[in-house]
Amino acid sequence: MIRYPDPLKNGQTIGVTATSSGVESELHHLLRESAHQFEKRGYAVNFGETVWTNEKLTSTPKDMRLAEFREMMADEEVCAIIPPWGGHFLLELLPLIDFKELKPKWIMGYSDTSTLLLPITLLTGIATVHGTNFVDLRSDAWDSVTSKFIELLTASAGDTIVQHSSEKYQSEWQHDAPADPYVFKLDTETEWKTIGNQPVQFKGRLLSGCIDTIRHLVGTPFGDVKKFQEKFIAGEKVVWALENSEMDAPDFYRSILQLHNAGWFDDAAGIIFGRTAAGLAKGGFSDVDAMERLAELTGIPVVYNADIGHVPPQMTFVNGAIAEIEVAGGKASVTTRFI
Repeated sequence: MIRYPDPLKNGQTIGVTATSSGVESELHHLLRESAHQFEKRGYAVNFGETVWTNEKLTSTPKDMRLAEFREMMADEEVCAIIPPWGGHFLLELLPLIDFKELKPKWIMGYSDTSTLLLPITLLTGIATVHGTNFVDLRSDAWDSVTSKFIELLTASAGDTIVQHSSEKYQSEWQHDAPADPYVFKLDTETEWKTIGNQPVQFKGRLLSGCIDTIRHLVGTPFGDVKKFQEKFIAGEKVVWALENSEMDAPDFYRSILQLHNAGWFDDAAGIIFGRTAAGLAKGGFSDVDAMERLAELTGIPVVYNADIGHVPPQMTFVNGAIAEIEVAGGKASVTTRFI
């Protein structure tokens, strides 16, 4: 059985801790601007010390990151945790975390943060959230796709939330652009695609993550998908929502083959891949070629160019929840059921 954290309520506290990379001093204003937006909406914000520093790709030494994460998980005043962004070396923390002592609390993020989110759900059955980063919530208005995260974090067990694909996405990052009206500059028409170019529908329990980092969970105690299926979802099918941050097409293909060979896609209902600025073709081999080969190997629906990951905006995917996916004519809907 999946355990859902209590719904976030107005007046409660958001904890911000840098479990992977912190924020350099010249970008501290992004943290303060995002905190202001939460406070305007009736939430308190508790910044950990780790968010303010970054050296050699991590916010602080791993012991400090671990201690702060544990403090926020134990603090009853902190009702949701949203790291500032991802990073590179969250994997260092996993052997140090006592997963058995974790109690349900919403944790949200993407990129390297998914290296924590996925093991929490796999090992404990606690729902976690693959969604936007804290620093991307710094504008007066939140676009219609990104803003759905608050609806999902405030949902209760038994609720149903429907999300629709974006009309446009942001073609390149513009950190220095004014957040008016949105942080993201949505300038290119969105088109969700399927391998085979046919409409698809599928349903299962969501699992998600950044392939660059979660591929390193294969063969470790933190990546046992089969045991999760047996222990927490009684063998139900899985819907995968995956993002590629930096891999070229051959590395992407090797990585998804590794997941396939490890059995991660056994009994899967479908796989959704996010848009990416990576996936560079080599020798005529593209990331679409990789996905076509995966679809042939698995015989399951494969969707791509989805609102997930490093090319915003992104939908909010609740690990462990039931998801019903419909894709047709370049548009998509994701229905999330908290059951």
